[in-house]
Amino acid sequence: MSSRASYLASASALAEACAGLLDRVRAQTPLVQCLTNHVASGFTANVLLAVGAAPAMVDIPGEAGVFARIASGVLVNLGTLAAGQPEAMREAAAAAREAGRPWVLDPVAVGVLPVRTALAAELLERRPAVVRGNASEILAVAGAGPGGRGVDAAASVDAAASAAARLAGRTGGVVAVSGPIDLITDGAAVARVANGHALLTRVTGAGCALGAVMAAFAGVAADPFLAATAASVVFGIAGERAAARASAPGSFAAGLLDALAEVHPAEVAAQARVETA
Repeated sequence: MSSRASYLASASALAEACAGLLDRVRAQTPLVQCLTNHVASGFTANVLLAVGAAPAMVDIPGEAGVFARIASGVLVNLGTLAAGQPEAMREAAAAAREAGRPWVLDPVAVGVLPVRTALAAELLERRPAVVRGNASEILAVAGAGPGGRGVDAAASVDAAASAAARLAGRTGGVVAVSGPIDLITDGAAVARVANGHALLTRVTGAGCALGAVMAAFAGVAADPFLAATAASVVFGIAGERAAARASAPGSFAAGLLDALAEVHPAEVAAQARVETA
């Protein structure tokens, strides 16, 4: 794997690195533990299978921490907190950190709801490799905003850029802000990914599934910045491909799974719309 300096040298170099990381995911089939919301669970598992990873929905106390130590990557998504799940999330995050396994925090609806807001603040102390959310969620978890309207963003990606950089400095990891143009930062380097399609916002669990794909890519990459960027690029290109042959959200959702399975590394290198700064 190239050094960060080499793939940040130009947009084309970063696109090539993203393509290479997709190739590694398919070669290594990373095992991704998902502690996620029940609305998105099945779709998330299918997305992981389509992209080339292996899902494991292990999210109960007593097992979550054990499994996190053997998983390639871990997703902790706060979307629907079932009984026992917060404790399992604490176990998984702590175990992943101790075992050196990358984990992704998706702070769904943080800011507007008190239980998950407090849990997200606690989990941040376990130093996630990636924090992924929309602009309002990132502002809220960084302590710079009140949150959005449930899972909907009320702020722009650019409005969250400074808070994202500060949050990355606090966690020592990467923050990925999803929107019309995704922003990924480690507090110093910044990548912007323009791939994607509006239909992604009309499929329940698409953002949650993206967090899982980031965990999969982080499971085979030494650098979570590249992992989050590559996941955004691949997911966005698949969204574009699915939208080109879909008539509405239902056909798009099925088409997204097909597109994730079909997208080729050469296609990623050629079609990535990514900028670095």
